[in-house]
Amino acid sequence: ATSANTTAADEQETTTIAAAAEEYTPVERQSQINVQISFDFDSATLRSDQKPKLANMCTSMKAMTGTVFQIIGHTDSSGSAKYNERLSLLRAQEVRRHLISSCGVAENSLRAIGMGETAPFNQNDPRADENRRVEFQALG
Repeated sequence: ATSANTTAADEQETTTIAAAAEEYTPVERQSQINVQISFDFDSATLRSDQKPKLANMCTSMKAMTGTVFQIIGHTDSSGSAKYNERLSLLRAQEVRRHLISSCGVAENSLRAIGMGETAPFNQNDPRADENRRVEFQALG
C-alpha cells in the first residue's frame, strides 16, 4: 500500500540508488562546493550547529538563479548497504527541505540523491564521522 502522504513533489525529489550511482561522479575536491553538512550516527536529523552553514549556502544558491544543485547524501560503513542507501537519501532530503522551507530556495533548483556508503570522504576509515555528510554539486 502506498502512503497517502506521498506527493508528486516527494517523488520528484528522490532518486533511486541505481539511478543516482549512474549520475554521480565523485566531485573533485578542488571543484566541489566546499560545504559539508555533518550528521550524527544513524540520524538524518539536521543538527543545529550545521544550520549556519546552510544559511550561507542558501544565500549563494539564491544568487545563482537558474543553477540546479545536487544534494548528495552519504553515510559511514556501519550498518547494511541497503540501510545506508536509504539513510543517505533521507539526509539529502532533509537538507533539501530545509533549504526550501527555511530560506526559500526554489524547489526545482534542488535535487536530492543518496549514495549510501559508496563514496567515503575518509577512504582510510570507512566508519569515520566525516563520512556521515551531505555535500553539494552545481549541475549548471
